[in-house]
Amino acid sequence: MSSPHLFELAAVDGKLIRGDRLIGQDRQILFITGFLSKRWGNKSKALAQWCEEKGWGFCCYDVRGYGESEGTFTDYTLSDWIADAQAVLELIKSGPSITIVGNSLGGWIAWLMAQECQDIERLVLIAPAFNMMGVRAKSIDAERQQAWHRAGWMPWDDEPGHRDFPLAWKWVEESEAYWKTSFDRLRPVSTAILHGQQDRVILPQGSSQFVEQLRSLAPSFPVELHLVPGDHRLSGPEHLDTFRRLVFDTRARRDQEPVQH
Repeated sequence: MSSPHLFELAAVDGKLIRGDRLIGQDRQILFITGFLSKRWGNKSKALAQWCEEKGWGFCCYDVRGYGESEGTFTDYTLSDWIADAQAVLELIKSGPSITIVGNSLGGWIAWLMAQECQDIERLVLIAPAFNMMGVRAKSIDAERQQAWHRAGWMPWDDEPGHRDFPLAWKWVEESEAYWKTSFDRLRPVSTAILHGQQDRVILPQGSSQFVEQLRSLAPSFPVELHLVPGDHRLSGPEHLDTFRRLVFDTRARRDQEPVQH
């Protein structure tokens, strides 16, 4: 595979967002990572290879405060990571039509962006973490939730990889606020959701309930839900085959008007 070229974007606070980009024709794939994930993993590497084979463009990046991008993790919340995604989208949207592939929390960020940006023609959401922090706050016991609210900070859980990245309670407040507006303006962008039935990190019921609510508001919305055997990583050969098929589906909804409800 050809080496993507590194790019840097200055965010509103002056910190640099760093990512990689392959220039291509016909379609641009933007990959948005999950929570506490760096931009290069199994899925992004596979995407970059597929895009090179197809002659498509590809782009991935690290959010501020994590990976190779500048900033301190605790200085940023959900709204900042959405702003990072918007900044990268501005970089690429003058090119070919855009598919966003969002993984976990990146899936929900991708959904929010697609409702606002006409250049996004398709979404592929992998185990999307809709209202991730709001759901997390509701899933822990009341005493721990109160301690989080009172102290203002708490790690996602007690796993060694998470203890060094405490989350502000503001993450919960922002997550709930964004969730309340997730269905306010339904732009009918073609959407495919892939979720593992044995996922214990982001439960598949979240995707099922999302699609159910979406269809209740807009029965004709172009959304597909694929529940498959697998955990949160969905990294087996059979998962990548399904993933590839969903990415290569280039059905677009550019000429449709926003759904009224």
